[in-house]
Amino acid sequence: MNRRTTLTAAFALTAGLALAGCDTGEAAPQLKVDGAYMPQPVTQDMAGGFLTIKNSGAADKLTSVTTNLAKDVTIHKTVGNKMEQVTSLPIPAGGELRLERGGNHLMIMGLKDKPAKGDIIGIQLHFAHAEPVNVNLPVKAINYEPKK
Repeated sequence: MNRRTTLTAAFALTAGLALAGCDTGEAAPQLKVDGAYMPQPVTQDMAGGFLTIKNSGAADKLTSVTTNLAKDVTIHKTVGNKMEQVTSLPIPAGGELRLERGGNHLMIMGLKDKPAKGDIIGIQLHFAHAEPVNVNLPVKAINYEPKK
């Protein structure tokens, strides 16, 4: 082999390895939302949002939520009897993230209008890896409890 052939072969091998390194072999997140709802808010100040995100692919995390209904939507986790705002919540590979009363949930703050039972509220979920997902939150009675 001459020097030029050796350099060409080395370059081809390096380029091939670099391209192969781009493919991690890891599946993308496969997200599906189920059981979404909002209890009818008591005031126009805030409301809660509840849903389950099922993931049949790679791990991801919920990073933010947006809606035209309110000034802000925050993500909260509950530890013991204390809730705290967080910047994200994990969605494990092959698992789910449950946002439910008494646990992790969405706080929808500064409502522009007070939704009534029967209304449908549109939100958009944003993730670290997956594309945003549009979700309809049907407004339920204030004491609504989903069947498990």
